[in-house]
Amino acid sequence: MPLSILLDYRPALRQRTGVGEYLHELARAVVASAPAGETLHLFSSSWKDRLDPAAVPGADVVDRRVPVRLLNFAWHRLGWPPVESLTGRRFAVVQSGHPLLIPARDAARVVTIADLDFLDHPERTRAEIRRDYPALAASHARRADRIVVISRATARDVEQRLEVPASRISICYPGGPSWAPRTSEPAAADACLLFLGTLEPRKNLGVLLDAYERLIARVPAAPPLVLAGRVSDAAGDIVRRTKQGALAGRVVLTGYLPDDQRERWYRRAIAFVMPSHYEGFGMPVLEALTVGVPVVAADRGALPEVVGDAGRLVPPDDPAGMASALSDLLTDPEQRNRLRAAGWAQARRFRWEDAARSVREAWGLAIEARARRG
Repeated sequence: MPLSILLDYRPALRQRTGVGEYLHELARAVVASAPAGETLHLFSSSWKDRLDPAAVPGADVVDRRVPVRLLNFAWHRLGWPPVESLTGRRFAVVQSGHPLLIPARDAARVVTIADLDFLDHPERTRAEIRRDYPALAASHARRADRIVVISRATARDVEQRLEVPASRISICYPGGPSWAPRTSEPAAADACLLFLGTLEPRKNLGVLLDAYERLIARVPAAPPLVLAGRVSDAAGDIVRRTKQGALAGRVVLTGYLPDDQRERWYRRAIAFVMPSHYEGFGMPVLEALTVGVPVVAADRGALPEVVGDAGRLVPPDDPAGMASALSDLLTDPEQRNRLRAAGWAQARRFRWEDAARSVREAWGLAIEARARRG
C-alpha cells in the first residue's frame, strides 16, 4: 500500500542548526532507504523564503506562501487549518519539527522533541517559543500518536515532565557526517580550540570565556578560541567581551558556517568544547568525534550520552574545571591520542541509516495508534 509521509522541513529552511540539521539529514536518509510505495513530502511555509525543490533529492516539496508566524499561531492556538486543507493532499503521517502538533483530519500525528529546556528556561528561547511551547507542549505530547526524541536523556525528560508513557516514545538518534577521520593533528600555526553552534544564552559561552581566560594565563601559548556559528540577537555581551582585556585578539568569530566550511574548522581543532547548560543531543560533538577531535563537554543533558568515554566532562558552571581539562589536553599528547581513537569508535555508534529505520518504525506505530483512536 502506498505510504505518504509529510515532514515539517521549516526548521531547515534557512541556516540549518540543531533541529534543522537533524531534519535535513533524516530526510536524506529516509529517501535513500525508502521502500517501494513510500513518498516523503517536505513541508515548508514562509512569506519570503522558498524551499529549493533540490534540497533533498527524491523528496517531494510542498511549499506554501504563508507567513510562518501566522501559520504557527493558527496551528498552535486554533488547531486550524488541517494540513490536508492547506496542502490539498492526504497523508498517512504528518510529523512536526518541534513539540507541537500539526493539525490533521485523518493522518497520524507525530511530534519531534529535541529537548525540554524551554520549560525551565524560557528566557533562553525566542518569543514565539516562550509564548507557545511551555503552555502547550504537555497537552500536545499527550495527544500525539507518537513522539520522536533524539536521545535517552530527552526520552526520560518527556516521560517525567510531560507525563507520557515510555511506550509512546521513539528514540531516533542522529547520525554523524560522512567525513574521514584525520590521521594527524593540525600544525601548531593552524591549531585552534573550537566551539560550534549558535551563539545564544543556553550555550553558556560566558563560562567558556571565563575558562579560556584561565587557560591562557596558565598556558600562554594556547591556540586561539574559535566561536563558530550564527550570532544571535542575545549574544551582544559575548561579542563585546571577546574584544576586551586578555581575550582581545585571542578569540575568532566566524559567523554561520555552511556545510562546506564546517569540516575544515574541525580539522584545525586540537580540542572541541561544548559548555552548554543543556543539549538534547549535541550534533557538533558527534561531528568532532567523527573527525577525531578530543572533546570537553558539560556533564548535562544528553552530552554524556553522546561523548561516552571519548572526552572530558565538567560541570557547566565550573570554568576552573573546564580550563583544567583543556590544559590537560593541550599538554598531554598521549591523552589526545587516546581520546581520538575512542572518539572514532563512539561516532560509529550513530548512523543516519539507523535513524531512518527508527523513524520509519515510529511512523508505523503512529499509524497503529491513530487506527485505535478511530
